[in-house]
Order: sequence, then C-alpha cells, then structure tokens
Amino acid sequence: MIKGFIFDLDGVLTDTANFHYLAWKRLADEIGVDFDRDRNEALRGVSRRQSLMILLDGYPATEDQIVSWMERKNGYYVELLQEIRETNLLPGVESILQDIQSAGYLAGLASASKNARDVVQKLNIGHFLNSISDGYSVEAPKPAPDLFLHAARSLGLNPEECVVAEDAEAGIEAGIAAGMKTIGIGPMARVGKADIVLENGFDGITLADIIGKLLG
Repeated sequence: MIKGFIFDLDGVLTDTANFHYLAWKRLADEIGVDFDRDRNEALRGVSRRQSLMILLDGYPATEDQIVSWMERKNGYYVELLQEIRETNLLPGVESILQDIQSAGYLAGLASASKNARDVVQKLNIGHFLNSISDGYSVEAPKPAPDLFLHAARSLGLNPEECVVAEDAEAGIEAGIAAGMKTIGIGPMARVGKADIVLENGFDGITLADIIGKLLG
C-alpha cells in the first residue's frame, strides 16, 4: 500500500543541474582539469566528494586540497542558486505535489545536496513536504539506500509504503535497494530500471496516472 512519495530534488522538482555543471566547470578550469557536459553526466545523483573524484579522474590532490575545492565549488553553486525562484519548478511538479497533499499521502524530499533546504525555501514548496532528508542526514551516498531509508523513517513509514522519484541511475538503484517502488524521471537509458519511467517528468501526468501505473 502506497502511503508516501519521496522526491529527489535536482532534475526531479527543479533543474539545478546546469548550476552544478557551471560551478564544477569553473573549478575544473581553475585547477587545470578537462571537464565538459558529457563528463558532467557521471556526476548526476552522487555526493560532492564523489563528484570531485570523478572530475579529478586521477589528478593528484591532497586531502586539504580536496576539502578546499569542494568548498570552493559549493561557493560558486550557492552564488548561482540566488537566481532560483518558484518559476524554476519543473512542469507539472506543483500540480503533483498539490494532488499528493490533497489525497492524504505524505511527501518527503531526499537529496544528496547540502543546499536542499535553501532551494526548497526559494522554490516555496516547503508546505508540501512532510520531511526533508539532505546531504547532512546520512553518511553513505546513493546508490546506498541510506538517504531514502532516512526519509521513510522521517515520514513514519515503512520502505515498502514509499515511492521514490529519481532522475539518476544511482538514485533508482538506491530506491530499489531500499525496497521502494521507483519512478524514473528522464531517458530510459538512464533510469530504465525504475518501475515506471516518465521521460518528460511530471508534465501532463496526474497522480491517478502514477498510482495506476505503479499498481497496475
């Protein structure tokens, strides 16, 4: 029985992926590492440290440099976040969140981002969410199930009562590992392991459509 929905943030509710790319690209240029949009795809859904390791791709770095570069990248990203407004919600998201709330389901956020709460505030969607799990909530990043399990506990639900919406392969794997039903947002090549795939996100999709596909 479905009782709650757990949403990733970047690429699911709003598209901050380009902000992440611009911040990582600026850092890469400064330290002299090749980085482009194709390589950026590998960063989708993973932690800041993991993202930096992928970007460096064996480029030597001390722990002090790693910490400094992560902080620098986050500073660039936070600067870019100042541009986010309610209008940056992806198509169909507000309608789905409203339907979930009206139907009596619970809704939680589970994002690896440590800036998730700030983004939620800027998007003005906090009133739709019953819990927020972010980059500070657990140690193990996706594809480990920890973040989604934390979100389920925060909602007071068992994992099998939850549905995860994710746009990253690592996120879908984490949702499956958590024992939850999964909604893949984006192309089949990336999220095809999900129970259902919405290639165009929630645009034109109703809650009834989703429930029907998951339980059909």
